[in-house]
Amino acid sequence: MNWLHAVLLGIVEGITEFLPVSSTGHLNIVEKLLGYEINSAGTTAFTAVIQVGAILAAIIYFWADIVRIVSAWFRGLSNPRARQDPDYTLGWGIILGSIPVAVVGLLFKDFIEGPVRSLWVIAGALIIWSGAMWLADRQQNLTKGMKDVTVKDALIIGAFQALAPVFPGISRSGATISAGLFLKFDRVTATRLSFYMGIPSLVAAGLLEAATEASTISNTVGWTPTIVATVVSGIVAYATIAWLLRFVSSNKFTSFLVYRVLLGLIIIALVAAGTIAA
Repeated sequence: MNWLHAVLLGIVEGITEFLPVSSTGHLNIVEKLLGYEINSAGTTAFTAVIQVGAILAAIIYFWADIVRIVSAWFRGLSNPRARQDPDYTLGWGIILGSIPVAVVGLLFKDFIEGPVRSLWVIAGALIIWSGAMWLADRQQNLTKGMKDVTVKDALIIGAFQALAPVFPGISRSGATISAGLFLKFDRVTATRLSFYMGIPSLVAAGLLEAATEASTISNTVGWTPTIVATVVSGIVAYATIAWLLRFVSSNKFTSFLVYRVLLGLIIIALVAAGTIAA
């Protein structure tokens, strides 16, 4: 992979990782247009590793929140009174809510890295899941905030998150934000929960791919472009996080839904016409 492609893919990852439009789907589309085999071991590992850059951006952006939640969790382990702190419950929620996607990722690794990495699947998931997001976006009485998060809420959001790797195009953030809205959390809280829930699972997935597929990346894509793409994705993702939190404070997700459906239809048209292979 040359540096120009690495920078372009890093920008795509940074913009789309936290928007409800599917970063994996977008990366697969752009990789396919650039001539890469999207279900090859090297491309799959590259796609997973560069997500670490975006997640590091989230860690930096939410560092104060992370320190507060982790501190409350540790205090609550030894101090029963400290367990009344909502951040203690939130800490357990993030830990337990990350388990479903880890289990799914490990059990269905070969399936996720093979058959479903098709533009047909991506296009279908983009369009079909937009219906679920539309229903979630029209929920009323979104009055719950971060202090109202229970472990049960986190497990439900985690279960939704586990759908994303199985069907690229659903979007991890789209799935988790939708779950949050169905649970009556306000849009900003649902979006922040999506960030919190994504940090453990995406860091683990990226590091696992880097450790187990190091030689594959070295012999195919190359580590230099992988590192370049990871750094670029982190820089772009930081700006995207700041923009998204401002956006959801006063807007619904309608524009994202329209974009998802149009993109899905364009992909179907291009594949059906033979312009690009699925």
